[in-house]
Amino acid sequence: MKWTPLGPPSPSPLPPPLSVPVAFSGDRGEFFRLVRRGAALEFVTLGFYRFWLVTDIRRHLWSNTQIDGDAAEYTGRGKELLIGFLFALAILVPIYLLYFLAGLEAERHQAFAGLPLIAFFYLLGQFAIYRARRYRLTRTVWRGVRFWMDGSGWSYAGRATLWGLLTVSTLGLALPWREAALERHKMRHSWYGDLQGRFEGQGLEFFKQGWWLWLLAPVAIVVFPLAPFFYAAFKAVQWRWWLSGIRFGGVQLESTLRRGALHGLYWKVIGWALLLSTVFGLYVFGCTMLVANVSGATFEQTIGPSGISQSIPVLILTAIGYLALALALGVVTRLYLMRDLWVRVLASTTVRNIAAAANVSSRGTPASALGEGFADGLDVAGF
Repeated sequence: MKWTPLGPPSPSPLPPPLSVPVAFSGDRGEFFRLVRRGAALEFVTLGFYRFWLVTDIRRHLWSNTQIDGDAAEYTGRGKELLIGFLFALAILVPIYLLYFLAGLEAERHQAFAGLPLIAFFYLLGQFAIYRARRYRLTRTVWRGVRFWMDGSGWSYAGRATLWGLLTVSTLGLALPWREAALERHKMRHSWYGDLQGRFEGQGLEFFKQGWWLWLLAPVAIVVFPLAPFFYAAFKAVQWRWWLSGIRFGGVQLESTLRRGALHGLYWKVIGWALLLSTVFGLYVFGCTMLVANVSGATFEQTIGPSGISQSIPVLILTAIGYLALALALGVVTRLYLMRDLWVRVLASTTVRNIAAAANVSSRGTPASALGEGFADGLDVAGF
């Protein structure tokens, strides 16, 4: 005979949180055609098409990023970015003008005139970074629920400025703690529906993962061939540390990105940059020879001070070639350091406890594109 004890049955052990990989389904050829066509339209519109190109790039990357079988959605529009940029330009241009006039009045202090301007635009740049992230987050939707962000951009800018001073005074050693503190501030104000974000990465952890990068950074600055290796390794460590610290409620991200995973991408960009610069140099030389033959002048006369009338066509052709070079470098950078980098980072990322995002209520409203306009005008815009 067997005796069964009375009372409730013992609870079964809980299953571990479900982990799902992040997948990317986009076609590389399609992305290349997208940025190539965008570069051609930027050439025709003198760069103003970039707002629509940036929007198309984000839509491509977002819509092909799949988590648990569902892709994200980017709802931003190029018109919003253009309007935000024009508003930002209307604020920045008078500031430049007033500072220029003030510098003329105080010419004897010209040696120190740039310091307040640099400090002001650093502060404004940090404000723009926060507001641009807020804009991009509120234009990101997954499973019908919007990400969003609150908080003050000026509060973040003040924190970033103080941390920046500390980082400079410690010769960069405080950088890991700066990154951790600022990311905690940003994630504390980031939401997915009613799930609040947080960041659990620690500055000491970041420093331990890449301490040798800080130790050997001066060597990499002096010896150029080492610089791309060090920077690529630093970015890989930073991506892995940052992703592994992100939380939204019970949802956790983890990354296994290898330290050398990005080396090839940066070296490909450098190789293409050298090749395109060589082609540009040959193009300028050929244009100069062509103008010299047509005008009947010698090569020295065409490029010399006495050949100003002959050098005007050379200057025009050089400007056209330089614009084409800049746009071609933009295509290379977007292909390798946006699309390919995005794919490699996603391939190393998994999401744990995805079930915690199953019953999320929608909250938040779209933010203004002014911050993105400031970021574009100050050249601190990101993805």
